[in-house]
Amino acid sequence: HSLALTTEGLYTWGGGFHGRLGHSDHEHQLLPKKVEALEGKEIIMMCAGRNHSIALTKEGVFSWGMGSQGRLGHGDTKDRHRPTLVASFQGMLVLAICAG
Repeated sequence: HSLALTTEGLYTWGGGFHGRLGHSDHEHQLLPKKVEALEGKEIIMMCAGRNHSIALTKEGVFSWGMGSQGRLGHGDTKDRHRPTLVASFQGMLVLAICAG
């Protein structure tokens, strides 16, 4: 899957497995589609792992997709089909993110 940050927001496309595109479903997207859950958030950077995605915003770190092995940082192994704030970083200044 792929991500692109534009002046209009974050767009994702490709395989929707495990909700990694952030559109609240598992659908594949053949064309870039805006991630509505991040509407109005100032995105600083984003990255794509094999089965999940992460966005760093002024509000904090958001993650979504496959949650196995705790890769999303929410303290569980549940998949998230839309961007979800990673509570562990609240009150911290996060400088960069990366996904593998």
